[in-house]
Amino acid sequence: MNKQKLVKLFTVATAALPGLLLGASIASAQAISSDGFPASVPKAICGPTDHTESGLQGETTLQERFGGDSETAYNCNLELVGEEPQDTYQGAYSQDGPAYHDVCAYYGTDRAATFQGIKVIDASDPQHPVVTANLTDTPAALNPHETVATNAKTRLLVAAQTDGPNFAVYDISDCRHPVLKGSTNASSSSFHHMGAFAPDGKTYYATQNFRGVGGFLYIFDVSDPANPQALHPWQYLGDGRPHSLFLNWNGFLPGVPEGTLLFAGQPGQFGAAPTNSSFGPDGLVIEDASDYQFRRPNPQIRIISKLFWADQGQAEAMIPVRINGHPYLISTDEAGGAGGAGGWPAACARGASAFGYPQIIDVADVTNPKIIAKLRLEVSDPANCAALLATTPPDIPGTAPGTNLPAISGTTNYSQETCVADNPEDTKMLACARIRELGGGRRSNRRQDRSLAALGRCRQGQGQGQRQGQRQGQRQWRWRRTRQLSRYPALDRQRWPRLSGSPVYEKLHSATQGSLRKHGDV
Repeated sequence: MNKQKLVKLFTVATAALPGLLLGASIASAQAISSDGFPASVPKAICGPTDHTESGLQGETTLQERFGGDSETAYNCNLELVGEEPQDTYQGAYSQDGPAYHDVCAYYGTDRAATFQGIKVIDASDPQHPVVTANLTDTPAALNPHETVATNAKTRLLVAAQTDGPNFAVYDISDCRHPVLKGSTNASSSSFHHMGAFAPDGKTYYATQNFRGVGGFLYIFDVSDPANPQALHPWQYLGDGRPHSLFLNWNGFLPGVPEGTLLFAGQPGQFGAAPTNSSFGPDGLVIEDASDYQFRRPNPQIRIISKLFWADQGQAEAMIPVRINGHPYLISTDEAGGAGGAGGWPAACARGASAFGYPQIIDVADVTNPKIIAKLRLEVSDPANCAALLATTPPDIPGTAPGTNLPAISGTTNYSQETCVADNPEDTKMLACARIRELGGGRRSNRRQDRSLAALGRCRQGQGQGQRQGQRQGQRQWRWRRTRQLSRYPALDRQRWPRLSGSPVYEKLHSATQGSLRKHGDV
């Protein structure tokens, strides 16, 4: 068996947030970890004909990986609605997106040599999504990594080149056929990694590939899309360096102007050297970006508060949501403790979680943010760290680029990288994407992510937690997308996660309600 053959597996974990937000009723039903939080969320109750994994919650066992069981799709309360045509997703090699606008989705393909650029998908018919364009007219579109973003107010799509300085702006008034409006080059020393719009759509913030001490944040003025301007970049000489970032939208915190608070995920890693991109503590830094929002001269970014944790690694998304009218951030880490010095075994020894997981952070007082919930699967429970390590296939160390793990950790990463809320202003549910890198026989060494390829519909009322998956084999290319739903008891069965609220998901919502009625769940 050739362990060099790798595939990136994505898992989506969805958590329905109860009315009391992980109150005593949940904690009393679950084992409590040494940090005082539930060790893991409740497990799924799947449909009678669903094909599910048999390991820990979130795990694919050795037998399932290499004994042939995984050749049949894993699914728990998920039905395939539609997928991007096979001839267009072939070789896409993407971990970027999708971003959404109107009835369209956009994802970057991260391999300039394929000349696929940013894919534009018309998903007005969710059962038959169609690629309507490939944006290949700028260096940024050819290799944007995780910078593709849209803004509904200004009807703009932007991308920043991850292997060069280019930044491009597209008009998506006709979402199926974006039109290049303008581009510019930033004075980037390590180019662009991730980014986000200010809510008004006039400013875009791009993080750089090097996020260590001395790293920069690049800010672009796109108020005139035909003439985007690179504003003075901000250099971090200490804490605050963002891996990913979000800014506050209007009404998130009463009385705070939109776009003035920057929520940065600082990607620290245990034992990282001072010159490393992941040096320093891991966690949340809340920053004042009002100088850039209001175009003040000599703009500065000021730190308001910090909240760090030692049991994970590579903090990424810090997503603002309101739950029952209260402001929170959803944090995620894409490597966990296994990404630190000594790898997975050392993480177990120091009582850390091997893999990253989402948290809910109360930010009503931005000067004193507090973790109020940890959304861990069993694979992220520190108590399961050593047992999971003992039963994980001994993949050849360091052979999967993008795992953010040292060589000693091999190629497995069950971390939950990012989340999307069904409705940020009134959140009932989160969809959280999990990275899984592992070796296996008869699999291509070409990573593929079809992004909008699999649009699922969920049978929601199956129980406290749900786990779901989808595997597709296409001739010699092997591709699997597993999806995990980890659901809390107080579940609103009438609600389908509309993600960005776009018409794409309005149509999915209608389709899903039919599925729920079919299965007796509504």
